Amino acid sequence: MTTTLSAQTIDITLGERSYPVWIGRGLLDDHARWRAALRGKHALVISNRTVAPLYLERVARGLDGLHWSSFLLEDGEAHKTFANVGLALEALGMLGATRDACVIALGGGVVGDLAGFTAACWMRGIDFIQMPTTLLSMVDSSVGGKTGVNLPAGKNLVGAFHQPRAVIADIATLDSLPVREYRAGLAEVIKGAAIGDEAFFAWLEQHADALAAREETALVQAIATKVRYKAGVVARDETEQGERALLNLGHTFGHALETAGHYTTLLHGEGVSVGMLLAARLSERLGMSAHADTVRLERLLHATGLPTTVPPGFDSEQLLALMRLDKKNIAGTLRFILWRGIGRAEIVAGVDESNVLAVLREACAQR
Repeated sequence: MTTTLSAQTIDITLGERSYPVWIGRGLLDDHARWRAALRGKHALVISNRTVAPLYLERVARGLDGLHWSSFLLEDGEAHKTFANVGLALEALGMLGATRDACVIALGGGVVGDLAGFTAACWMRGIDFIQMPTTLLSMVDSSVGGKTGVNLPAGKNLVGAFHQPRAVIADIATLDSLPVREYRAGLAEVIKGAAIGDEAFFAWLEQHADALAAREETALVQAIATKVRYKAGVVARDETEQGERALLNLGHTFGHALETAGHYTTLLHGEGVSVGMLLAARLSERLGMSAHADTVRLERLLHATGLPTTVPPGFDSEQLLALMRLDKKNIAGTLRFILWRGIGRAEIVAGVDESNVLAVLREACAQR
């Protein structure tokens, strides 16, 4: 059993929908802590075939006395589909889940998004708990209640806002995380600093080597800082009517890259990494930011082992067509999250497609 250390608690303040995010080592084994969030007698654990053999047994020990079962996905973004939501809903039906049942998401962002959407759909909304096992899901997708699935036309085009009852971020699960997945999570940490916290960005520059090496003190501080920042944004704008859209820095470019690669070429965090740099270049092209800020971002991404170039075989026109389906667009015009330098992101509507295409063409030529 993993030793449980003192956990940090960050509260997501949303009135009746408020919930804690616990960050620490050994939390999956701290059954007394998270079992209290389950209100009924039924639980469905949704995980995948990579994570379940590692951690499902530990979670199962905390479900003693309940009627529960598990539903396992294949691993990867390509499996975040309506078809798998349907199968998960059938699993709830076979379990006999009532309105006080709980879905437990044990895995990364794909599992969390699909599990949350399944919970939002069953009987028009039941409880769910996030147990993120990747760095990316700990610092981003498990917090804030965004759930959904992908379509061939684009990523996360269908979904619902459905807040969890609790988030249990056991950093011991990061010990088994492959290097590529770990680095993808660092992209979301960097994104938070790039959006609204220049001091945190400078801290990340100073601690890039420690974070790349998974040094625990630096890692916990980075996770907690990013979650606190997102908690404040979500509390002020739960359903993304304004400020919360800033959290999508790099996503318009990144989601297009993920979709063009059929969700197999780039991990989400890798798409965000390349997307942030493209957003910085677009900001620079529009006269909003200085070249020095773009250089600092690129250096930090490099220092943490993240990609900064568009993969081979991608076409600028195809990417632009996919970007036209982005959820942030309004009245048929492109709307981006850009910046006026590190820590100063803003929403920019009506961006001329010629400027976007120029950035994409340059990026595709440089790879």
